[in-house]
Order: sequence, then C-alpha cells, then structure tokens
Amino acid sequence: MIKVELNRLDSDLKMEATDSLGNKVVMDGSSADGGHDKGFRPMQILLAAMGGCSVIDVVSILKKQHEELKDIKITITGEREKGKVPSLFTEVHAHFKLFGKVDPDKAKRAVALSVGKYCSVAKTLEKTATVTYSVEIINE
Repeated sequence: MIKVELNRLDSDLKMEATDSLGNKVVMDGSSADGGHDKGFRPMQILLAAMGGCSVIDVVSILKKQHEELKDIKITITGEREKGKVPSLFTEVHAHFKLFGKVDPDKAKRAVALSVGKYCSVAKTLEKTATVTYSVEIINE
C-alpha cells in the first residue's frame, strides 16, 4: 500500500505531502484559487509524476542495453478541458532529450515502451487524454 500524508502549511492552500520515507513535496493553489503559487499545483504534480516514471523506465532499459546515456530531460505539456469541473487532461505531450552516445533506434524504442506500456502514470492519463511523445538525442 502506498501512503502519503498531507499537512496544510498556511491558512490558505499551501500544503506539504510527505511519503513514508520522509520525502516531501510542497503544493499550493494558484492565486486565482486562493493560493499563493508557492508550490506545485496538483495537476502539475501529475505531469511531473509521468516524467519521473518515464525517466526510471528509459534509464533502466538503456542501461540494460549498455547505452552510454549521460543525462535525460523531459518537458511535459498538458491541455485540460475548458470550463469543466473537474477539468481533466485531454492532451499530454512529453518531449524527451537524451544526452550521450545513444543509438537512436534504441532510444526511440525505450521511450515507446515506457510511454506505451510500462509507465503507470502515462497509462492512467491515457484514460482521458491523448498521450504523445517525441525524442531528441544530443550526442556529447
């Protein structure tokens, strides 16, 4: 079972989530919602979670293939439903930048496996959103 505790940090919407190991994430609402923009908004956390999930997959896959991945960066964008509550994601796009001497076919396959098969967050998001990705390799 996964357990996360949330504690409110101010009299408005700022809060801190803590996992069972003591790791923390600060969240806040937007100023339009009564927050102060002093932390991630919950829907931003969801996109960040997809990125983190995919990094774990891609790094693991490429390590098993003995590829020389030096770094990885992902930019994730999401579009949400307009004028609805709840406002779900309808489109999510992840742009992967892989740094190092990485075979382009192996890199594309690793990302495809992550987004399309292994990443639980991407699989959850695809229930309401079209999830797409692109891959860029930067040889250093």
